[in-house]
Amino acid sequence: MSYFSSFRLRVSAIALFAMAALPCFAGEVAVLRNGFSIKHERREVVGELTRLYVSADGSSFVDVPTAEIEHFEAAPEPATSVNMGLTSLPLAKNANDRTSAPVTELTPVDLSDVVNAASGRYRLDPDLVNSVIKAESGFHVRAISPKGAQGLMQLMPGTASQLGVPNAFDPQANVEGGTKYLRELLERYNFDLVKALAAYNAGPQRVEQFGGVPPYYETRAYVARIVRDFNKKKVAQEKSAKAAEQATSSSKKEAAASKKHIAGAKPGSPSQLQAKARSPQATE
Repeated sequence: MSYFSSFRLRVSAIALFAMAALPCFAGEVAVLRNGFSIKHERREVVGELTRLYVSADGSSFVDVPTAEIEHFEAAPEPATSVNMGLTSLPLAKNANDRTSAPVTELTPVDLSDVVNAASGRYRLDPDLVNSVIKAESGFHVRAISPKGAQGLMQLMPGTASQLGVPNAFDPQANVEGGTKYLRELLERYNFDLVKALAAYNAGPQRVEQFGGVPPYYETRAYVARIVRDFNKKKVAQEKSAKAAEQATSSSKKEAAASKKHIAGAKPGSPSQLQAKARSPQATE
């Protein structure tokens, strides 16, 4: 009996691994260990990460460590509206015990809507804000750094207070405050993104002390990680737009060539007969 139980466990583990390795699944939800579920159109494994494409054309995606994904499941049918992107599950009272908070206490938060709303208010690219959240907390609502920074955008208690954020673990308030702070830093450094990101990580005092990015490995790696992730998304969007443009142009050329060919044909010619055969009237 124990042998067959062990065999079933091994088969289940192999099946789960095989599912994670598949490049494409439509309309799925990735359930993460940190309390989020991410609805996506398709996915693929890239090294130690799983790339979840949250848009059908592949222009928007989120890279998640594969080890942080508990399982995949079919996306539920929407009741009144489609809930796309990152969605948080009810928060726990204890960061290490998600079962301590009753499911009815909090309404699930669609982080895509939160990020888009905050980005619109402070005139920032939502892809940039998402890249900062990814680097800061990995989308962990209750993340706490060794230095005491809290929440999705890792706000220090003093900074959160100055920004009017009473609870840094409130996803909406945290993203609102972090996005506002990032905008202030960009304005402070004349929209030099590298300096603004360095100040977000190490503090404006250090950026001014060194006249730019401080010579700290952590800060330099942090800036490079965000810029790389942001640029990757922009490149994917450009490729998607270019492909769509080429497809539209090709369709127009084919339509124009077809009209020209039919117009130039003699009455009763094969091309006209074929055109008639394909028309709705000819098929009735």
